[in-house]
Amino acid sequence: MSAEHHGYSEHDVQREVTDLQAKSATAARIFDLRRIIGGLFVLYGIIVTIAGINPSDSSLDKSEGININLWTGLGMLLLGIFFLVWLKLRPAAPVRVSEDEDA
Repeated sequence: MSAEHHGYSEHDVQREVTDLQAKSATAARIFDLRRIIGGLFVLYGIIVTIAGINPSDSSLDKSEGININLWTGLGMLLLGIFFLVWLKLRPAAPVRVSEDEDA
């Protein structure tokens, strides 16, 4: 059966395939793990850094005078920013489907 019998021309099918490939590439960029990991590390880094800005005496005593929350939060912020910069500098390449695979 050809595509003509169902009311679709070959051009319509090709256009639909092209649209689906574009949507798939967009979804791959949105759900890139670097974006998710970087965003979460930045978010948690901000929260932990804020918690470490004004530490209590008891928390400093527990950590032997080191402001663990501040240093961990700053480290998390740097790691999250690294992932987001990496994503910006090296975006995910769109997936190309070759004509040979379709045949």
